[in-house]
Amino acid sequence: MESTNKQEMVLKELKRIGIKNEQFYYQLPAKELVEQTLFRNEGMLNDTGALCINTGIFTGRSPKDKFIVRDLLTEDTVDWGGFNNPIEEHYFIALKNKLLAYLNNKEKIWVRDAYACADAKHQLNIRIINENPWSNIFCYNMFLRPETDELDSFLPEWHIIQAPSFFADPTIDGVISTNFSIVSFTHKIIIIGGSGYTGEMKKGIFTILNYILPIQKNILSMHCSANIGNDGDVAVFFGLSGTGKTTLSADPERKLIGDDEHGWTDDSVFNFEGGCYAKCIDLSEEKEPEIFNAIKNGALVENVVFKEGTTTIDFADKSITENTRVSYPLSYISNAVAPSIGGVPQNIFFLTCDAYGVLPPISKLSPEQAMYQFISGYTAKIAGTEAGITEPKATFSACFGAPFLPLHPGYYAEMLGKKIKQHNVNVWLVNTGWSGGGYGVGKRMKLSYTRAMITAALNGSLNNVEYKTNPVFGIITPSTCPNVPSEILNPKDTWIDKEAYDNVANSLAKMFINNFKKYEAGVNADIVAAAPKVF
Repeated sequence: MESTNKQEMVLKELKRIGIKNEQFYYQLPAKELVEQTLFRNEGMLNDTGALCINTGIFTGRSPKDKFIVRDLLTEDTVDWGGFNNPIEEHYFIALKNKLLAYLNNKEKIWVRDAYACADAKHQLNIRIINENPWSNIFCYNMFLRPETDELDSFLPEWHIIQAPSFFADPTIDGVISTNFSIVSFTHKIIIIGGSGYTGEMKKGIFTILNYILPIQKNILSMHCSANIGNDGDVAVFFGLSGTGKTTLSADPERKLIGDDEHGWTDDSVFNFEGGCYAKCIDLSEEKEPEIFNAIKNGALVENVVFKEGTTTIDFADKSITENTRVSYPLSYISNAVAPSIGGVPQNIFFLTCDAYGVLPPISKLSPEQAMYQFISGYTAKIAGTEAGITEPKATFSACFGAPFLPLHPGYYAEMLGKKIKQHNVNVWLVNTGWSGGGYGVGKRMKLSYTRAMITAALNGSLNNVEYKTNPVFGIITPSTCPNVPSEILNPKDTWIDKEAYDNVANSLAKMFINNFKKYEAGVNADIVAAAPKVF
């Protein structure tokens, strides 16, 4: 405990929301939480000192079991359907009370005060109540950490109540499964049960910020990474898993603002978080040295396997899950900015791994095309990444974060478009996928070429070169780029069979058009007109 007075104040606030258990650990440092986890036989240290735990049956989010309370506040504001599953308020209250009763009967619980949003003007105070110490380590790593003197006056605005070993009863609790994650914007509480996957807490806060910031503060919330150059120029990177978002934003020549969640105000971009939650499947020091070297004392590694007879992590082992993860404070990254704030972006990059091999390696977008691509959120999964996938499979995730958007994607896209036009931001579509044919025929774009193209976009080398228009997607592509062979810049030129390229390009264009139909009613005609053309 910090102090008797603080303990009493926290206890009083806990009782206000229904936590009556007076046996709680408050604001423990990571070292003590690690020791408690080891004592409880709930984790092991690897050979670099990181705590390795297993999250149980759930090694990732469960979107179908995530709910938003449907009440007077959310009835007409949330975009219901898709990932936004409604639940009635009386079910939420009853399940919350059961969860509280469960925690009140535990021998110990763990409590942490933290906040989201690095910009002090928009700070959101959060109190987290956990059933176990390693979940509390995750919160220490991922949320922003108040200074000791700030805790004296800290009052939580939102609460997360999380208990992996508490299970709902779908027959009476209004949920689908025994696990659940429920957000109530009226009660300002997130309840999570039946799942040990720590990312549910992180994405719960991201979901509420995606509702609060755009509606209440006119701030665009974004699922993206961001970095800043030596001259103060900010770049933002959007991209789904496997597109290279983390790798490409971790530029040794630039400083990292954050790797996953940000807000864009009238004059700044700021990180929502105080840490990183990185995938570590196939991780190597050569490819991603910053992440590799962050796996040390204080880091929390999830669902990995050790090499036989050792405590060395086998990063290639997928026997538990492909979604192996590590969380660590942002300070573990050597070139991280503190505080995590930068100015208005000069460049935005939409990253896609096009496994069909038809999109240009880099192209420039108009504001309307940017909004269209933003809402589309396209990438393609390749054979072998998931069971049952034997050929490329197009994936669309609105605004590059569909599961976390309480509002209609058109709402976020309109905000993005206004900011692009207001600040004259360059928007680039970057294909980190295949060239010369699709997966199995062509080759994946070299990382060195992709880095060279991004560098050229950032330093202005692409400002005064000749551009050509792609006839299907309408985007313009530079004819030359420093340190990149010109012959790869036009994707059709890299295909031996030009007719095959046209057929595949048209097929992908149809996928875009069909996917976008569900959003057309919520966007303006100029965005719809930016769709690809089928020939």
